[in-house]
Amino acid sequence: MNGADVLCDVLLANDVTVCFANPGTSEMHFVAALDRKPEMRCVLGLFEGVVTGAADGYARMTDRPAATLLHTGPGLANGLANMHNARRAFSPMINIVGDHASYHLPLDAPLTSDIEGLAAPMSNWVRRIAGPEDVQPAAEAAFRASLTPPGVTTLILPADAAWGDAAPASPGKVVLPPPPAVDRDAVREVASAIRAAQGRVGIIVRGRAARADALEIAGQISTAFDVRLFGEVLIARMQRGRGRVAPTRIPYPIDVATALLADIDVLVLVGGKEPVAFFAYPGKPGRLVRDDCQVLTLAAHGDDLHAALEALRDELGVKPSLQADFATAFPDEAAPSGGLTDDAIALSVARKLPDNAIVCDEAVTSARRFFALSAFAAPHDYMMGTGGSIGGGIPMATGAAIACPDRKVINLEADGSGMYTVQGLWTQARENLDVVTIVFSNRTYAILHGEMKNVGVNAIGENARRMLDLDHPALDWVSLAKGMGVEAARADTCERFDALLDSALSRRGPFLIEAVI
Repeated sequence: MNGADVLCDVLLANDVTVCFANPGTSEMHFVAALDRKPEMRCVLGLFEGVVTGAADGYARMTDRPAATLLHTGPGLANGLANMHNARRAFSPMINIVGDHASYHLPLDAPLTSDIEGLAAPMSNWVRRIAGPEDVQPAAEAAFRASLTPPGVTTLILPADAAWGDAAPASPGKVVLPPPPAVDRDAVREVASAIRAAQGRVGIIVRGRAARADALEIAGQISTAFDVRLFGEVLIARMQRGRGRVAPTRIPYPIDVATALLADIDVLVLVGGKEPVAFFAYPGKPGRLVRDDCQVLTLAAHGDDLHAALEALRDELGVKPSLQADFATAFPDEAAPSGGLTDDAIALSVARKLPDNAIVCDEAVTSARRFFALSAFAAPHDYMMGTGGSIGGGIPMATGAAIACPDRKVINLEADGSGMYTVQGLWTQARENLDVVTIVFSNRTYAILHGEMKNVGVNAIGENARRMLDLDHPALDWVSLAKGMGVEAARADTCERFDALLDSALSRRGPFLIEAVI
């Protein structure tokens, strides 16, 4: 038995049964060990950003880590952007990064790099394995770190630690500590603030506080004390749809966000942080709430958020039998026709969404209306890229589909963002994943046009336009998808889009719709 075998055994003993991989020479002994473990599902990504983004989507839907396999420092560097998104989503993930044999490092071979330095900013925990005898304790520590509290861990595996002889291991399940007890002082402080500022209180939910059962409790508090419920600007995962309490998502545009929160005197955080502007803008605030707004934390990431909401409900004297408000039916709005628009796509997807679907939203500007409409859709899970690093949508949908093979996954994808990790379509085809990708093909970085105006530039010239637009040549998403093995078609009218969406939802397997708007 070698160190690579021990690492596989530790992962499998702790129900880490999926490895998203893009290996190289340094990882060949670990690849061979994986080959001896049919219980481990190995999923190849053609770019490391697909690998880490898929592990993020998988973790969000299972609440447990997958492993990734990355090749030395440059391979890790290719995956850092979606590790950043995963870290911001509080996703558990175990990155295994191969490195040169320890005795080869002083020679400074071409792939030698500071892996710890590269990994640290995008990881919650980093450790280099010291040798074959260190594999089991290091792997167990990585698993524990990935879940207490959930976050990104990076384990560096030198080649000689992988191929070196190791004593036969009999790894068991790593014992995880229970979450901290509910902070009763925080509960009493929040309850007092809600009573004192009734009608002017907001609660932001994220993490497990954004699941249907916890949302119901938050909704009961909202109904009883006129509290407004919010989701963060970028939502890691929220359970939405008819029969569920529907928080309002804080908008991305700073002026709209500050207006939404202008009358909030008390903001209560459940699992997240105070919302702030994405960027600094001349003459505009960085905080989205007023400076005199009281910001209180009921419970933080790693706490038992459901129990904290229950304790707050009890402290406020709200009966568990109270019926919370939730959406029941779509607003009376005629089905659009004619030329395709982003609003028409959002309305069509929301109305046709299958029960228990998973929506991965990286349409950035084009699908903003979908979230509000999703309150009236069939019950589903909704996820976004959380770190602002684009290129997470296609991989996230890929990982979600592997995590939940019996559920339809809908990826709302911007054309500019999609090009960062278009290789993920190939993985969807190879694994025959049930993903419908809808590309909002406006052939521009629309969000950046808006950002130019936000910083005071109202008219742009040819140089700026050439950096913000995706025409000349226009992207051909149908050809790109078919080249990756995914069936695809184009729609430029509402009628054509509806027909393609109906067809894609009626069958299994990957399908891409290029929606020209």
